[in-house]
Amino acid sequence: MNQVHTAEYNSPLGILIMGSYEGKICLCDWKYRKMRSTIDRRIKRTLKAEWSTKGSDIIQEAIGQLEEYFKGDRKIFDLPLLPLGTDFQRAVWKELLNIPYGITSTYAKQAECLGNTKAIRAVAGANGANAISIIVPCHRIIGARGELVGYAGGLSAKEKLLALEASNSLQKKLFTS
Repeated sequence: MNQVHTAEYNSPLGILIMGSYEGKICLCDWKYRKMRSTIDRRIKRTLKAEWSTKGSDIIQEAIGQLEEYFKGDRKIFDLPLLPLGTDFQRAVWKELLNIPYGITSTYAKQAECLGNTKAIRAVAGANGANAISIIVPCHRIIGARGELVGYAGGLSAKEKLLALEASNSLQKKLFTS
């Protein structure tokens, strides 16, 4: 049976479950989120794998990069990723990686970048299914009127992540390209 190596990381904003498969990060997600069991089942089913609490070198590297991020010393993550979902979800998550540190965007802008302006709700759903939080920055998505909207780690964590990035970034505008 295949194994997803896992470890917990006690971040400054809450516990993250870290997971790797064949040297790639497939999970960096909030331990106490509503979709925890759904996300875990999707990963196990897709990889035909079970959890192992063994940890891995790439998880340790990811934790190190997250520590640098929380200190304000890292703006771009440099990790091999294995996002697991539908083709549409993976396209949405890939688009999230194009949003620069310290910049926010909207579901509507994401849908536009994907070439389907009517897919706003589907984009929102895909963002909610993101299993690689912070590294795949779904926290950078805000509501159309600039309000904070849904986040797996909670709106308080989202607010703190955005404040961290804003305080460490000269760019403080809505991402429009």
